[in-house]
Amino acid sequence: MTLLIKGARLLGGRAADILVRDGSIVEVGSGLDAAGAQTVDADGLIALPGLVDLHTHLREPGREDAETVESGTKAAAMGGYTAVHAMANTDPVADTAGVVEQVWRLGREAGYCDVQPVGAVTRGIAGEQLAELGAMADSAARVRVFSDDGHCVSDAVIMRRALEYVKAFDGVVAQHAQEPRLTEGAQVNEGEMSAALGLRGWPAVAEEAIIARDVLLAQHVGSRLHVCHVSTAGSVEIIRWAKSKGCPVTAEVTPHHLLLDDGRAGTYDPIFKVNPPLRTADDVTALRHALADGTIDCVATDHAPHPVEAKETEWAVAAMGMIGLETALPVVQEAMVETGLLDWAGVADRMSVRPARIGRLSGHGPAGQGLPLEAGSPANITLYDPSPRRAVDPSAMTSKSRNTPFAGLELPGRVVATFLRGKPTVLEGKLQ
Repeated sequence: MTLLIKGARLLGGRAADILVRDGSIVEVGSGLDAAGAQTVDADGLIALPGLVDLHTHLREPGREDAETVESGTKAAAMGGYTAVHAMANTDPVADTAGVVEQVWRLGREAGYCDVQPVGAVTRGIAGEQLAELGAMADSAARVRVFSDDGHCVSDAVIMRRALEYVKAFDGVVAQHAQEPRLTEGAQVNEGEMSAALGLRGWPAVAEEAIIARDVLLAQHVGSRLHVCHVSTAGSVEIIRWAKSKGCPVTAEVTPHHLLLDDGRAGTYDPIFKVNPPLRTADDVTALRHALADGTIDCVATDHAPHPVEAKETEWAVAAMGMIGLETALPVVQEAMVETGLLDWAGVADRMSVRPARIGRLSGHGPAGQGLPLEAGSPANITLYDPSPRRAVDPSAMTSKSRNTPFAGLELPGRVVATFLRGKPTVLEGKLQ
């Protein structure tokens, strides 16, 4: 298939035509033409490399009432994503080669974006015995990221063993940083808001203590550590220190932690209940600046769909989590681009290039060490219109679940088209 994208602004800069053939970009320039090519008029649109999410909950197998691989990847495509990493806390848990291969094949069958399974670190994500890390790495799914997300690998010995094990195949352990004893029964960020609401507080130190321990372990072992959903200013400082010492650590931040603070919990609406919790406005500022200066490497959605009954209940028993695939790019535009903290090239780096590199995901981001959207790069492309502003409508979302914290909030931008290896999965804002 031959595709010709006309007049797109490359990474928000100069306008150019992009010629795609057989899944790769073959030429970028002005006045390009190709007989028989499917032509897309991208005048005024920003061309970005297809987005890559390091942290998506697709729920299948086991919780297909909330999301399936097909529905989740459709939502991802609508959000401009061409690859997602599917977290392991399914039912059964993705802790064997058989389960990760099932998820991988479901993604290939759906065809809306590449699905890279994340393997569990421990059996049943119970934190007691290592899972089949080597078997998952050698499977058809070629797992390289391992996480017990939703649960912390709190045992230091188990964490050390996992870090040592994944070195054999250049894997990475992605830690859900939450000291369990410090967060028993915790409901909301510990501080003025928890006191005012009478809800048990979730202290920042519960996250920071685990990160501090794990960066030291990673440095000692010489293995790669990735910190999931960083949420506090203190965590940023620990990661910044670790990187200054040469520790092989990377980190992610979610869109909701970049835009929302714990004041939202004042409504007692469980739509704002999430793990880790929304933090203070000062934490939000620190996270934005850390993403801008590279201390935090990338944006990851932590897309966590839930059925209506799991959210429309009293706060104490409501499920934790928010969906985010379809709103991530507009939220990043609002929090980072509109504030002048990132340009569009920076957005491409934080939402495509770096997550693909961290996840060892070949075929996404740039080819080799080059720049994205150059000749030779994979034809995973997102066309984005940054100009419109509109209120988020949960009923219009593609995900099976509707638990977005941005309902009714006016956000900028719209994904116009998403191309997976040159094939449109979304065109003119509609699934293909």
